Amino acid sequence: MFVQAHYHGTPRCKSAAPGLIRKAVLRCQTTWSKQALTFLSRSGHSFMNTASQTLLETLDLESLERNLYRGRSPQVGWQRVFGGQVIGQALVAAQRTAEGRPAHSLHGYFIRPGDPAVPIIYEVDRYRDGKSFTTRRVVAIQHGKQIFTMAASFHESEAGLQHQIDMPDVTPPEDLPNEKEIISQLPDSIPANIRAYFERERPIELRPVQQRDYFAATAGDPPIQNVWIRATGTVPDDTALHQCILTYASDITLLDTALVAHGRSVFDTDIMLASLDHALWFHRPFRADEWLLYAQDSPSLAGSRGFTRGSIFTRDGTLVASAAQEGLIRLKDK
Repeated sequence: MFVQAHYHGTPRCKSAAPGLIRKAVLRCQTTWSKQALTFLSRSGHSFMNTASQTLLETLDLESLERNLYRGRSPQVGWQRVFGGQVIGQALVAAQRTAEGRPAHSLHGYFIRPGDPAVPIIYEVDRYRDGKSFTTRRVVAIQHGKQIFTMAASFHESEAGLQHQIDMPDVTPPEDLPNEKEIISQLPDSIPANIRAYFERERPIELRPVQQRDYFAATAGDPPIQNVWIRATGTVPDDTALHQCILTYASDITLLDTALVAHGRSVFDTDIMLASLDHALWFHRPFRADEWLLYAQDSPSLAGSRGFTRGSIFTRDGTLVASAAQEGLIRLKDK
């Protein structure tokens, strides 16, 4: 069995337009591309489930003033705001000031848990606009305090030397159980809240290569996991939007990898998990609505901090992004 990773944050505010995506949604820069907006006006429910629409609405930020944006959260019942949402929204804020240059890297620190009951304010500091690179700093604020800070850099790809590591040889996604099949394998004895977690619609489809039983796991396995991921709806041809969605998805399973060697899971009640930082590098073009292999490992868990890495490949083996994260993994006193 497989589970989506920890959530760094809490549930959010009410979504703005039930069942429909607002016209302004999908803006990762000043506005999303005209093609994206045209797509949204015609798509409705045909290409996206409700969770996909909610994700796109969540990634749309309200412009309050120059360099100042407001983001909201879907109400999904979590106690803290999901870290991937905060990183994704912060990237949206930075991209809106980057004059169309695509992001190539971001580095963020989670400072305080996010409160799902109130909006998040994102303030962008325009560090530098150079001939080749654009650099931004984004601070996320709630209740007058910083909850997250991120540096992001933007750069147009240039011709030059190239190399990459090989993609792991794994089972293709169509030969793995889909989410309905995974749900059907859930034991009847699991708590209702955990069953509801699995059965909820998701904006990101996950197909784990290693089929682990998260309710009867054993220690001793190598700290690795390979997961096929993709957006559950067709995404418009907008590079910035695909980067934002992958940023969101990159936080779903990464920290969980540090628990694999110990036979533990995010559902263990005696463990506290929280993202401490998150980094992402974009190497080559990709589509977030096509299958991507997220190859993850955990080189170290010490001092109650787990360190994890991820390499993200397209179906043909092209390395398109890399991720790294450290998270708090604390055993609670019984």
